[in-house]
Amino acid sequence: MTSVVFVHGTGVRAKSYEKSLARVVSGLGRVRADIRVVRCFWGEEHGASLGLDGASIPARSKSRGAGGDEVLDEDDPLAVWALLEVDPLAELREFAEAAKARRGGGARAGFAPGRQDPWQAVADTARGLSLEAVTDGGGSLDELVADLAPHLGPAGGRVAREISRTLGGTPPADGIEAIAARAVYALAVQRAEGPRGDEEPLAVDGADRDTVVGALTDQLGGAGRGGFVAGAAKGVAVRALNSYLSPLSSLAHTFRGGITEGAVPASGDILRYQVRGAGVRAAIRAAVRDAVASGDGPVVLLAHSLGGIACVDLLAEPDPPAGVELLVTVGSQAPFLYELDALTALRRGEPLPGAFPRWINVHDEQDLLGFVGEKVFPGRITDLRVNTRQPFPRAHTSYFAHRRLYELLAPELPA
Repeated sequence: MTSVVFVHGTGVRAKSYEKSLARVVSGLGRVRADIRVVRCFWGEEHGASLGLDGASIPARSKSRGAGGDEVLDEDDPLAVWALLEVDPLAELREFAEAAKARRGGGARAGFAPGRQDPWQAVADTARGLSLEAVTDGGGSLDELVADLAPHLGPAGGRVAREISRTLGGTPPADGIEAIAARAVYALAVQRAEGPRGDEEPLAVDGADRDTVVGALTDQLGGAGRGGFVAGAAKGVAVRALNSYLSPLSSLAHTFRGGITEGAVPASGDILRYQVRGAGVRAAIRAAVRDAVASGDGPVVLLAHSLGGIACVDLLAEPDPPAGVELLVTVGSQAPFLYELDALTALRRGEPLPGAFPRWINVHDEQDLLGFVGEKVFPGRITDLRVNTRQPFPRAHTSYFAHRRLYELLAPELPA
């Protein structure tokens, strides 16, 4: 039986590793029943932490700043989702402003006695949204639904309140269904990841996200979903982004302490690896040794992000662990660091050792932390491209929720 040693990347700790491991076990199990997944969790012992409780972070209460002049393509889903990652209600607020502008900013329009405000009907529907019928039979979509289900009610309630507060009494306008659905989804994701992003970012394939949002849109009464935005909703995302840019600098300074502490696992692991990386490589070596000792088949290293760098460094050492037949790096910076002459065990210009195993490198073009290697190591590495349909940085954390990844790997894994 082939053993796949799963090596995580930067910023991962126990809870998030278990989630990622479960996704890998499920994903590989769907395409190759003969695969055994082996743990390699190094984050707790060898990851970074603020040992002095953040004593190095300067205190600053607030600062004013201005945003740039970036523009957003209103029909670009990645740009819209990048905006909603930051502010789930941005589109909805801008839609309400546009509705007020259409009626001239005057008093709210009245409705005949006994006639329900159409916006109240939308709000009531948002409160009762459900994902019970959304399923793919045990795949990544079901995992996403399970993650979001506990948070859908509060997210729908928040959107309902926003609709009632900002749109109640205004004339009907088309396009609210998809905007409200995206807001509910983005809020549910935000809640699932914790109020300060304390949880590991959800690994979400773009197709699964669109399926969930489509189901919510349908429940809200949306129709004609051929385009991303339509009718009165046109240009809402553009205006929302421009409205949002100006306070970003101020918010960043105000919450610098929390932002820095939250970023330590991810950025700190990278910095710590540069000077304390031997511990990570030793953990990978031990996992490979255990996999070889407990099994009678080939060993594959499946490594994400920083884990891929550590695996390349380990396998390029003079005494690499025996038994590894295939290295699979996912969203890795190893080729980039080689070009920078920043790898630990291999200098720029040096070829990969002859004993270095077959190497497959997976990347998503939207992942700014994923690099390619076929031109860096000609004839020694194969690049495979996937499309999670997610904006960065979620593109970097969503590989293992993307079923196409496992379909591509299935024929490549040794028997």
